[in-house]
Amino acid sequence: MLKNISVLVVEPGDNAASEVAAFFKEQTEASIFQAKNSTEALEFINNNRPVELLVTDLFFPDKSGLDLIRKGIAINPAMVPIVVMPPGGRQHVVESLQAGAYFYIHTPIYQQEILEVVKNALEYQKLLAQSLQHKPRLRKSDGFAGIIGESRPMKKLFEIIERIAGNSEGNVLLKGESGTGKELVARAIHDLTPERNKYNFVPLNCAAIPEELLESELFGYEKGAFTGANRAKKGRLAHADKGTLFLDEIGDMKANLQAKLLRVLQEQNFEAVGSVKTTQIDVRVIAATNRNLEQAVADGIFREDLYYRLSVVPITLPPLRKRTEDIPHLVQKFLLMYNRGRKNVPLGFTDQALQRLKAYDWPGNVRELQNLVQRMCILHGGDTVDVASLPQRFQDLGDPADNSEAEKQNNISEDLDFHAMTQEFENQLILKALRMAEGNKKEAARLLNMKRTTLLEKIKKRHLEVKI
Repeated sequence: MLKNISVLVVEPGDNAASEVAAFFKEQTEASIFQAKNSTEALEFINNNRPVELLVTDLFFPDKSGLDLIRKGIAINPAMVPIVVMPPGGRQHVVESLQAGAYFYIHTPIYQQEILEVVKNALEYQKLLAQSLQHKPRLRKSDGFAGIIGESRPMKKLFEIIERIAGNSEGNVLLKGESGTGKELVARAIHDLTPERNKYNFVPLNCAAIPEELLESELFGYEKGAFTGANRAKKGRLAHADKGTLFLDEIGDMKANLQAKLLRVLQEQNFEAVGSVKTTQIDVRVIAATNRNLEQAVADGIFREDLYYRLSVVPITLPPLRKRTEDIPHLVQKFLLMYNRGRKNVPLGFTDQALQRLKAYDWPGNVRELQNLVQRMCILHGGDTVDVASLPQRFQDLGDPADNSEAEKQNNISEDLDFHAMTQEFENQLILKALRMAEGNKKEAARLLNMKRTTLLEKIKKRHLEVKI
């Protein structure tokens, strides 16, 4: 089964991946290579013969296994990663699969389980390699951190990213609609910056954390700083030292915290909550927003001096409707991700179905397209998605060459079950409240007679945003 196959096992010598390496050496005829950490593994993937299988742990002293998977696939898209992890930890399973892992093996290790997983992984690897042979060639940057695009706006974006990455200084402000991939761009800038990619990329969603907790999450706190602070906690700023801090939804940050963040950017130091000790840091801040910060500055909602500190390099990400020629490439990428979970043959889209996708307006941008492909991979029983298989809103578009604007706005769900209809009604109420509150989530929660934390959870889970 394992002849003429190259397997790279990444293990520091004291974890479960060592057992997998020993099993391969004793029981197979595959070419087995070993690396002690993720840095050594990436060097091997980049400089040696193609690796068909990557077997890795999740945690290393230098970087996480998730970084290894993402960067390894960027170098060799035909490589199939398998993660070894302890039982439990559902979040680790989800993160691994989202990063690009084919499957995971829980400890303790059972040889029969390894054989079954590897057998299926090799079958998938053959399909993956065949698929990539017919894939239009993309620039190296296109695969970095999952960014795909051959359109003119995306090529321009790649050039900007590479220029920014050539200098480790200078904060970046990413602007664009929800779902356009702002975090992917932030990760790409970090990964391509040699002086910073050896250190942490630390994300923080300013809208997802309650206002009263955001300061301690950002700056950390000392033991006894407030009720319930039973131990000291390191904040996101400290974790991002020498690396990159990504502040998503920066437009939702309140005025008092804006002033403290401004001081950090000016002085490159901070104090943890409850501490008088000043900590020096060297961090690049990449902020992102789907709101009009210039208008927020004019309205006095966002500090002008902080805006200019953050937007040393402003980048506006193009919405999907402005780069529809990238849709087939994005669909292919998402099919590679979600076909792994299918027990039957891999799924594909007909040319006619792709044309319908290109004719759609995509208010949810790339995130909406990704959700559609995942849905098709889960629910579609055949091996091909044609126009009739698509949700009703795409069928209602009619001939892509002659679509009216009204038809493009028709986004009615094809699901008619009680849960789907009630959820859709609830979504519309939330969006209406957000518009009435001009994007203020606390005020929207009051209008809905709903807890703010409950509203934030629904907005995040369902990707409900409004343009103000």
